[in-house]
Amino acid sequence: MQVQLETVGQLERRLNFAIPVNEIDAAVNAKLKKVARTARIQGFRPGKAPLKIVEQSYGPQARDEAVNEAVQAAYANAVSEQKLRVAGYPRFEGLPMEGEAFKFSAVFEVYPEIQIGDLTDKEVERPTLTVSDAEVDRTIDILRKQRTKFDRVERAAEKGDRVIVDFKGTLDGVAFEGGSASNYAFEAGAGKMLPEFDNAVLGMKEDETKVFDLTFPDDYQGKDVAGKTAQFEVTVKNVAAPVLPEVDGEFAKLLGIEDGDVQKMREEIKRNVEREVKRRLTARAKDVVMQLLIDVAPAELPKALVELETSRLIENARQEMQQRGFDPSNMPFPPQLFEDQAKRRVHLGLVLSEVVRANGLIATPEQIRAEVEEVADSYEDPAEVVRWYYASRDRLEAPENMALEENVVEFVYRNAKPVDKELSFDELMGNNNP
Repeated sequence: MQVQLETVGQLERRLNFAIPVNEIDAAVNAKLKKVARTARIQGFRPGKAPLKIVEQSYGPQARDEAVNEAVQAAYANAVSEQKLRVAGYPRFEGLPMEGEAFKFSAVFEVYPEIQIGDLTDKEVERPTLTVSDAEVDRTIDILRKQRTKFDRVERAAEKGDRVIVDFKGTLDGVAFEGGSASNYAFEAGAGKMLPEFDNAVLGMKEDETKVFDLTFPDDYQGKDVAGKTAQFEVTVKNVAAPVLPEVDGEFAKLLGIEDGDVQKMREEIKRNVEREVKRRLTARAKDVVMQLLIDVAPAELPKALVELETSRLIENARQEMQQRGFDPSNMPFPPQLFEDQAKRRVHLGLVLSEVVRANGLIATPEQIRAEVEEVADSYEDPAEVVRWYYASRDRLEAPENMALEENVVEFVYRNAKPVDKELSFDELMGNNNP
């Protein structure tokens, strides 16, 4: 068999094959003999039909199978012998049978050679945050607000009160869709209503009615009323002031501290906050480190891998829409919307593989165990969670990848110029509200 390798593009390759026809004929003959042992052909007892008769019925199928097997075997052997790292799947191009040889080509892409640039003069942000009593107090305040109760009051509505209203909106005296509601509850002054509506309700008392004009923003989601001025009539039916629970034994019990010890509650909250802070700091550090690695290792990306990753992202988007109760079959998913993300993920995967390979950054069993135990620590029965992970090798893939990525982050921080950046609690948590 003759094999010739051509370089078609930067990553594209073509393998040209010429397989002797007598080899294919021999394979076809062997298949027909095997079929003939059990073939049921009219006029002959099972297994007694002449080979020529068997060939008339099974010859085309046997030849297709023989050619396909020869093509696959020739391609696999050539890739192995020439040590080609194939990216994606090959495209086979068959040629008409010519003389004493069957000729075909396999066109495919190979993985690029990844060169990691010098990191020594590169600055890379290293986010930091130390959890103090202030963060614990802030978290307790959030937990208290989540358990707020509202008591009816007879005064006018103030910011933070829960108000229940009936309202009706009209445009030129005609009611419009979505402009009316009964027993509608919201927090006054919280910004969940349009400002003109909020301001109108603030200062109103129970059973009070007010009529006012409201101009909808030009970009309002309701296109029928966007940019238009409507007249609203609103009646306040209830005003209730927020009452936060005291930080005491009962509150501690609400948070799972059986004996109501407030100090234990604070310690538990601090552990939880520290765990969440560490998780977010790790994620943020990974983001900046991975971007740096992409920047210092430019590469031509195999189109096949980008297309495969794009298809995977589209499928994930479809599944997510379905989980939200939408029918994805009625929604377009243009590949170009996912292409940039797919390219980044392919690029990062290639770079990470090279960094790990070249620097021996494979996760150790001890590191994987530590990742599993850290995840398990947030559950009621950590030992049971650990057993669950180790019951299946597949379940360890996620903690193994986490440990591997942390090894890469540490490697970059050792070899680049880390610049510590102290973050505020709100900044790290993504909470922009005071």
